[in-house]
Amino acid sequence: MTSLSLQLNTAYCDRLRNSIQPQSRTWITRSKLKQPTLASRTTLRGQVLTKSTTRPRPYPLTRTLILSPHRPHVLARDRLRVWIPWCARNQLDTDGTPINLAASDLERIREVLCEAWAVSTMEVYGSGLLTFHVFCDIRKLTERERVPARQVVIAAFISDLAGTYASSTIRNYVFGVRAWHVLHGVRWDMRLEEIESLLKAAKRLAPPSSKRKKRQPFTVDYITTLRCGLNLENDPLHAAVFACLTTTFYTAGRLGEFTVKALKGANSFSPEIHVKPTDVRVETDERGLKSTVFFIPRTKVAQSGEEISWSKQDGLTDPNAALQHHMTTNRPPPDGPLFAYRVNKKQMKPLTKAKFIEVIHAAADEAGLEHLQGHGIRIGSTLEYLLRGVPFDVMKVKGRWASDAFQTYLRKHAQILAPYMQARSHQHEEFTRIVMPPVRS
Repeated sequence: MTSLSLQLNTAYCDRLRNSIQPQSRTWITRSKLKQPTLASRTTLRGQVLTKSTTRPRPYPLTRTLILSPHRPHVLARDRLRVWIPWCARNQLDTDGTPINLAASDLERIREVLCEAWAVSTMEVYGSGLLTFHVFCDIRKLTERERVPARQVVIAAFISDLAGTYASSTIRNYVFGVRAWHVLHGVRWDMRLEEIESLLKAAKRLAPPSSKRKKRQPFTVDYITTLRCGLNLENDPLHAAVFACLTTTFYTAGRLGEFTVKALKGANSFSPEIHVKPTDVRVETDERGLKSTVFFIPRTKVAQSGEEISWSKQDGLTDPNAALQHHMTTNRPPPDGPLFAYRVNKKQMKPLTKAKFIEVIHAAADEAGLEHLQGHGIRIGSTLEYLLRGVPFDVMKVKGRWASDAFQTYLRKHAQILAPYMQARSHQHEEFTRIVMPPVRS
């Protein structure tokens, strides 16, 4: 590692250690909303990356690194930034001539590049980077043999994981090593044909245990029956959960967009990230049709936020009635979590995803239903609207689906395709336009 790289790494690690202090970012009470502290470095998006009340856990026994000054023990999401390669960008040009740039200029490049990935992505990539260096440690590869990564080393890395890990995990791990190179200005020179072939082979070799069980969709009937297992009148938590469920379902949203990951630490409630009562509004069009709009301050694909909406529905799954009941029962403050619930007269808690799933599964047991997973809400919403006859293009926009993911539902559900498969179907042309790739010019 060059002296400049060591200087930057030492300064960053010192700042990281100083930022890890036992102060809470968790919103708790209605009377006093605790805002996240921005004492540590903040990204261009306004998101705290290094602030955390959690210290890194010990490495798993199967993935324990050999101690090295190149790889200090930090949180997974910090590894891409803190683990500085020996050949990271420096103040010399390709000919070795000094360039009139300060160390702060180089660090600024790194800070800006960090904005290319969401924090959750950096956590996955950090796990991949750890796995890569453990692989290198076992084979006693030197620092110069690890980075810049050679084609044969990455090929051996993929081959070593094949048959043990899911193909998507292996792909993400390789992307993590590549992101590490990009972040620190190290050339990534690979023969993509060989890498893609190895990743394709890894998919075929993936063990059955690595393949997820097909996630069944939530349906209106399922939600109606599930409601019988909830105590909406007397339990504030149940009121919040049911309102969250119906809102997520009828907006075709992601469960993680309406819940928080944790009550404390970096993944707790943040007004800059999570939906609040002030982010909800009602719009009326020229025909008098009303829609309730939710502004999500930040999503994984839209750092400036996105809007999703629902309209009032018939029956017991009406999201408008559920939301109004939740707001009356729990009275979340304007700048707090939208689906916060009362623990007692003085305290409230944000609804975490884990607590949501716990309540839903308990209600399913009470109502005699099978357990469904959180992503099944989004899947079920997509199917519900398509079965109602909502055009493919409209549903694709409403659900914010990528084209390849959206088409999965078109292929697997005969009820959706039935109207488009009939003889002389006027809808056949629309279906073909949606699922067929564009003609290349």
